[in-house]
Amino acid sequence: MGQIREQVRLNLPHIDGPLPGPRARAIIERDRRVVSPSYTRPYPMVVASGAGLVVEDVDGNRFLDFNAGIAVVATGHCHPRVVQAIQEQAARLIHMSGTDFYYEEMVALAEKLAAIAPGDRARRVSFGNSGAEAIEGAIKVARYASGRDKIIAFLGSFHGRTLGALALTARKAVQRRGFGPLMPGVVHAPYPYCYRCPFGKEPESCAVECVGHIETLLKTIAPAEETAAIVVEPVQGEGGYIVPPPKFFDELVQVARQNDILLIFDEVQSGMGRTGKMWAAQHFNAVPDILAVAKGIASGLPLGATVARADLMKWPPGAHASTFGGNPVACTAALVTIALLEEELVDNAARMGAYLRERIRDWPERFPVVGNVRGLGLMIGIELVRDRKTKEKAADLRDRVIQLAFERGLLVLGAGDNTVRLSPPLVVSRDQCDFAIETLEQCLKTAVDNA
Repeated sequence: MGQIREQVRLNLPHIDGPLPGPRARAIIERDRRVVSPSYTRPYPMVVASGAGLVVEDVDGNRFLDFNAGIAVVATGHCHPRVVQAIQEQAARLIHMSGTDFYYEEMVALAEKLAAIAPGDRARRVSFGNSGAEAIEGAIKVARYASGRDKIIAFLGSFHGRTLGALALTARKAVQRRGFGPLMPGVVHAPYPYCYRCPFGKEPESCAVECVGHIETLLKTIAPAEETAAIVVEPVQGEGGYIVPPPKFFDELVQVARQNDILLIFDEVQSGMGRTGKMWAAQHFNAVPDILAVAKGIASGLPLGATVARADLMKWPPGAHASTFGGNPVACTAALVTIALLEEELVDNAARMGAYLRERIRDWPERFPVVGNVRGLGLMIGIELVRDRKTKEKAADLRDRVIQLAFERGLLVLGAGDNTVRLSPPLVVSRDQCDFAIETLEQCLKTAVDNA
């Protein structure tokens, strides 16, 4: 019994003293002098090590990571099989550059991604180092294959911060301000925030209304014959963990097919098992022409992939490449990651996600400041409001809850203007889910009492 108690304890947080501790404060001060101030750090967490869901800071405090390193470490921090594969590959070959040479690790990963991508279609894969690069590749494939230049994206979307991806991003003014002119040819349509419909309609009619705006764009400022692609997050991530109704994708696919427009699905955050299926697109029976993949693909190593229909990716040598994209160590980590996802972790994400959502399903009734609970799998959003009647967004309350959670050893982040996101590694256990829910309940009560 003692061993069991110790095992559970080691899988849960332990805070020893005020945060940040002395070593953390010293490192943060050094950071302030030399690191770009553009990075967003909501609380003073200085990480030293991690295993599974537990990360330890430089002062020896243990935290439960319900961010998964920003939805990246799908298999948990330093999964033993991933670490072993990385070590063995690094001892054999670290780099050769797949842009100019061949190596089997890149071929094997491309074969795997082509096989598991949504839809029964032949695919080709181009590798980069990040989600933004995967989106840049998708833009270039769409424009090159179609001979068209315009692209439709959605308000509230986040697709990256490189200049092409940033032109698609429409989440916060601070992300775009001062960097213009951005890539031309991009227009935006409303995303179906059906839980809070901007048109005051029910979910299905709201979804139809949003696609109707796209049809208007195709008849006005983005003529259909000039529009290469529609870029969409199947579940909007940074915009607030928004899950659209299936009707939205039914209508969107129909409009795209009728106008010979390509569909690009940005599954950088929602893919790799995060929603309880390998791809969020599978929840909607939707098949993209081009898929952008990153974050959870390689358990923390930098890797992105643009997965496109084989008949689209027919550009000549030199048209697109990346020196480090498809690095053999990252490819090896990705192959092990996908194996772990297929063996058990996608199923665990579905089970634990359902358990979490069931535990918090009644929060809007229990807590007047919880306006909505939503999500798929382990991609869950908890929206905080002033009160349920007005649904006025409570960004400051959300930020206070996140800070209180940190002080109690739970790492969560925000999404959208007023949403707490839950996106733990897919290895999360029921004990860890219970700790997270009980901690957030305490934080909600404290934040409301002190408001």
